[in-house]
Amino acid sequence: MRILGIETSCDETGVAIVEKQRDTFSLLANKVASSLSFHAQTGGIIPEVAAREQVKGIIPTLSETLKEGINFDISSKLVPDIDAIAVTYGPGLIGSLLVGVETAKTLSVLWDKPLIPVNHMYGHLYANWIGNKDIQLPAIVLIVSGGHTDLLLMKGHNDIIPIGGTRDDAAGEAFDKIGRLLNLPYPAGPLIAKLSEKGNPNAFLLPRPMIGSDNLDFSFSGLKTSVLNLIKKNNWDFANKDFVSKNHDLLADLSASIQKAIIDVLVKKSAKAAAEHSVNSFILGGGVAANNLLRQSLQENLKQSISLVAPSPILCTDNGAMIAAAAFFKEAKPWSKIDAKPELYY
Repeated sequence: MRILGIETSCDETGVAIVEKQRDTFSLLANKVASSLSFHAQTGGIIPEVAAREQVKGIIPTLSETLKEGINFDISSKLVPDIDAIAVTYGPGLIGSLLVGVETAKTLSVLWDKPLIPVNHMYGHLYANWIGNKDIQLPAIVLIVSGGHTDLLLMKGHNDIIPIGGTRDDAAGEAFDKIGRLLNLPYPAGPLIAKLSEKGNPNAFLLPRPMIGSDNLDFSFSGLKTSVLNLIKKNNWDFANKDFVSKNHDLLADLSASIQKAIIDVLVKKSAKAAAEHSVNSFILGGGVAANNLLRQSLQENLKQSISLVAPSPILCTDNGAMIAAAAFFKEAKPWSKIDAKPELYY
């Protein structure tokens, strides 16, 4: 069975084809058109810009994916050899979501193929099924991205329960906002991780918000404020190129301390969730899931009986493959009953 997946929830235009044979998920093609270069100039995502670029990119990305994956020419009057179409319908930016949803609905009618709506967050979860076939449930799931930091208890494919979430800034959002204080280009998370490689993670004592709370919720806004106060107190001018060139070690140490503070909270809460529930696996997903220190720290802090499952780094950020993979476990709906839902939760 083959499913065409379309993802346009934010700034990426992702289209992929995933094939399932028995319990094996194979990625036939996976294309992503990004508007990141535009958002880097403004230090963050401008919704209208993202949507406009997706309107430009959706057909070329779709065409490339079909050509590479199943040797299908989108300009022909034939019907591609796929069994269904999957699309992200929320959560996300309304303009971006509409590009993907309306494209998928049109193709569903044109090709007479079932249409499967997919929650974007479940997409990050099911990215782990591509290349893996031995994921044992039940599992604790940590979705950690720019907009979400959530813990889920997954008892089965139709039994997924939120057990913790962020009360303000998500982890990825904290990385990006703090990166702006350090005058780092957007997105700052990967850059902070790179700078951290040469830094001392214990150079600065930064807060770990809610790390000792009785619940499984997260909060990172206080960390952001602490970094801002530290910069002001010491009169560090990271916008000044001369200052930065003379203080590479300072920037590396501060980056390492910031990264460790965020990951300490993620790992402590994750280990707590795994200890409170009898699970076989711990599943990681989302853009921040590509962070090597996070993966390493989780591996070290989880019980040996719990298997850590994480997607390939290229499947951590938004892509159509994860949407297609999730669709194998979801039901199709009439195209007329599918609408973009930017506020969608689990």
